[in-house]
Amino acid sequence: MAKVNKTRYALLGVLSLMSGSGYDIKKFCDYSIGHFWNENYGHIYPVLKKMEEEFLITKKVEQTEGRPSKNIYSITEKGREELEKWITLPVEQEPIRSELLLKIFLSKDIPVKNVIEKIQKLKEDSEENLKKYSEVENLIKGKNDIDKKNLILWLSTINFGKHDEEAKIKWCEETLNALEEIKDL
Repeated sequence: MAKVNKTRYALLGVLSLMSGSGYDIKKFCDYSIGHFWNENYGHIYPVLKKMEEEFLITKKVEQTEGRPSKNIYSITEKGREELEKWITLPVEQEPIRSELLLKIFLSKDIPVKNVIEKIQKLKEDSEENLKKYSEVENLIKGKNDIDKKNLILWLSTINFGKHDEEAKIKWCEETLNALEEIKDL
């Protein structure tokens, strides 16, 4: 089965919430879904062009005084239908790929100190990410213009991230304790 480009659905989803330029879309992705879904300009612009050709989105050129014109994209009814069809499909299971776990697994000839440093770094990063999730959660809860359904859906994605970071922190603590037994080997 051919691999489906999920960028198209991420962009259709963003455009179902707002119209905007490629830059606006990227900024929105970074701010909202960027904690669990990464898009970059190298993916965004070619996919926007293809979706425009397929009549899933429209493009309006907006002239701005003293600046280059910018393309504003909006989702079409056909685009909404395709997005809704995709959202209702079962989720494809994604294989886990972790460079950290691969390196740990293969570290039999590497000093344990090196492994400990990597795990301590992951723990610090996870603690920082947990703080960021809490900040975003508080920001979203403080907004009065989000309807209840979106509030619950968006907070559920933040909670997933928080639980994921908490699990990483717990794993790091357990693993660091276990490595203490062999740190001099």
